[in-house]
Amino acid sequence: MAKLRLGVNIDHVATVRNARGGDTPDPLRAARIAQDAGADGITAHLREDRRHISDADIEGLMEMLSVPLNFEMAATAEMQSIALRHKPHAVCIVPEKREERTTEGGLEVAREENRLAHFIAPLREAGCRVSIFIAAEQRQLEAAHRIGAQVVELHSGAYCDAYHEGRFEQAEAELAKLREMASFGHALGLEIHVGHGLTYDTVSPVAAFPEVVELNIGHFLIGEAIFLGLEPAIHEMRRLMDEARGV
Repeated sequence: MAKLRLGVNIDHVATVRNARGGDTPDPLRAARIAQDAGADGITAHLREDRRHISDADIEGLMEMLSVPLNFEMAATAEMQSIALRHKPHAVCIVPEKREERTTEGGLEVAREENRLAHFIAPLREAGCRVSIFIAAEQRQLEAAHRIGAQVVELHSGAYCDAYHEGRFEQAEAELAKLREMASFGHALGLEIHVGHGLTYDTVSPVAAFPEVVELNIGHFLIGEAIFLGLEPAIHEMRRLMDEARGV
């Protein structure tokens, strides 16, 4: 199987910075370390409330990265305007609620096909690869395909939560759903990514899915970096991914 790509999300370096104010820790420094450690891309979510990543962070990332930037954003006019100004390699459309701690689920594409089709069209025309963050559900995959998304990122949170809470039977069921929908989406011609909640304990089964091209991992790696350092944390994740992939 082809080598699996790893996208490293640096949002929560910015969360720590913003907890106290000031300039440290610097998410751009984290992005540079991740890039040098072998990350294939950097993910950053510019939220409406700017709770972690800032506009200046996005500008800095666009200037300094030599790997692709995956710009996570809500489907709003403000975010569309920012994406069209910067033209990052990829944009990932995610659901967003002010009261949530983190992205809680996939985007509801099936009920908003017309709006989302018109929303992503200018992004595609600008040369951005458009990804949609969705639950592992057939109707959402079909809708993402119909509106012209090139990529889907399947939400792995239900699988990871069940595993870490010791609900292993449910974790297996969620893993089977991810596997089935990765295959289904690939058959539609979509590029398949997976992300949310992945850890050293949960990554290997997902990394083994032959249809999956990229994993996006953030919170866990930033947490591990406190104890190990970011570079070793990424190296260990890469080792587990490669081992599962047989490369």
